[in-house]
Amino acid sequence: MRVIVMYDELADRSIGERLQIVRERTGKSRAVVAGLVGRSEEWLKSIEKGRRALPPIDMLIRLCGAIGVRDLAEIIGDTPGVGLEMGLQRRNGHPVVASIRDAIETVDLAPVTGPPPDAGELSARTEYAWRLWHTSPNPRADSGPVLAGLIRDGRRAVRVLDGRDRREAYAALAGAYALSEQILAWVADSALLWLAADRCMDAAQQADDPETLAAAAWVLGNVWRATGREDDAYRLALDAAALLEPRLGSGPDSTRALWGAVQLHSSITAARLGREGDALRALDEASAMADRMPVGYAHPWTLFGRPNSDLTGVSVHVDLRKGTNALDHVSRVDPDEIPSLDRRARLWLESARAYRLRGDWMSTLHLLQKASAVSEESMRCHPLSRGLAGELVTSGGRVIERESRALASRLGLTV
Repeated sequence: MRVIVMYDELADRSIGERLQIVRERTGKSRAVVAGLVGRSEEWLKSIEKGRRALPPIDMLIRLCGAIGVRDLAEIIGDTPGVGLEMGLQRRNGHPVVASIRDAIETVDLAPVTGPPPDAGELSARTEYAWRLWHTSPNPRADSGPVLAGLIRDGRRAVRVLDGRDRREAYAALAGAYALSEQILAWVADSALLWLAADRCMDAAQQADDPETLAAAAWVLGNVWRATGREDDAYRLALDAAALLEPRLGSGPDSTRALWGAVQLHSSITAARLGREGDALRALDEASAMADRMPVGYAHPWTLFGRPNSDLTGVSVHVDLRKGTNALDHVSRVDPDEIPSLDRRARLWLESARAYRLRGDWMSTLHLLQKASAVSEESMRCHPLSRGLAGELVTSGGRVIERESRALASRLGLTV
């Protein structure tokens, strides 16, 4: 009789070793995980290798979240001297998170008094909040306070309006929740991010509008992809595209733009899954749709249009580790045509990542500096920029070390 013994590779391992094993199992680099928690790659390496004392419990919890661990005992085990206070850990990685959290989580059961809200005004305010997000060099700081009030008023409106006005108010509220997902990404705890995305989808279903539903799927898919549910995110993008396809010929430009946006979403997700064929096929579909859009068109939420399609092509090829192809896409983009400072900064970040694949640290530093000059707030919040900044310090070499440390410090890293 043959007995097969399953060996638990985490058994008898230190906490640092367990962190490394699980991180590698999920395919995340040290640079990315370190960036998610605001530390350098060298810091994380020293934790994993046992060369540094364990961080405080709140940092251990953040590390576990960054590598997708839901049961903290998987990492902590029965290590002596380490105790955990279980429960939801709130994270306010930006001053605006608190007001948005309050707007999303507060339950107001009091009767609605005063004149009935105007659905058209709510729609205009949602459009204004999205414009602020795209045009400000400090998108979270500037659009966040506007958004908190909009969510409260939208929730009040859907309680008292009916018929077409109620559906319009729900569509505006879905847009507000969609923007809250963009603002909260990387700076809030996953529980709040999930709640924002779920509220967005619920409002879209109440609006009963295919475009709003597809846009909500774009939002929810972003959260799923960022929290380890890439396969679910990919399937959701395909479903959203299928929902819009019957309307591509007769619908407005916004319908075609949303179809293109979910194609870009599926392309990025497939690239993260290592499915190159699916990623490139969806990218080609989106590019063909971008050619059909009016010159200069950009969807108010997703910014789908020619510049954003080419920018996403850079991201896809970087994720596929094809630096030469990524730089070819970079050459197609005029930064001034990207109608969003956050996305314009992202272009320089993705260009920096492409040069990182070549081992060209000096160009990587230069481009990450350009990204930070466009929107330092965006780069301080994004794990890819923070991880890359930390990697420049540890691996870029002496010739750029001083500038690399200065940049890492600006982005909030301890190096």
